[in-house]
Amino acid sequence: MRRVLTHSVYALLLLGGSMGAAPGHTTTTPVKNLPVFLPLPEQKPTVAELPNGKPYQVGKASWYGEFFQGKATASGEDFNMNDYTAAHRQLPLGTFVKVTNLKNHKAVIVRINDRGPVTPGRIIDLSYKAARQLDFHQNGLQKVQIDVLPPKDAEMAMARQPKALP
Repeated sequence: MRRVLTHSVYALLLLGGSMGAAPGHTTTTPVKNLPVFLPLPEQKPTVAELPNGKPYQVGKASWYGEFFQGKATASGEDFNMNDYTAAHRQLPLGTFVKVTNLKNHKAVIVRINDRGPVTPGRIIDLSYKAARQLDFHQNGLQKVQIDVLPPKDAEMAMARQPKALP
């Protein structure tokens, strides 16, 4: 009986030892082109808690377009580079914001429908159409001011915004 038990344990150890990870090549070279997941900063105040007359954020904006066309956004809808939409790290999805280009003072109203930007130092990623409306689609980056709009004001502002680009 003891011999059978010993052989059984020995067989299990052999079998269990062969089920580990296969030996392979290991490297210390960093892997490129993988998505970077940054921790979300602490929660910003809600629209009702924002002080009147003060901008929500000021910083660098970038834009994204054709490469992401048709891919799912954080809201579940497909990204359309020809809509007035944007990606923001903290604002609730569906929030409308006024984004003002601080270089030429052009402004556009966008709806937050995605999370990002993933690049540190940027505060918002705009759709190509919004970046074109702000006239920075050729530079790629621009210092902007973000103001959160109450929903009723956003609806009126969106109705007055240009529908099509030339």
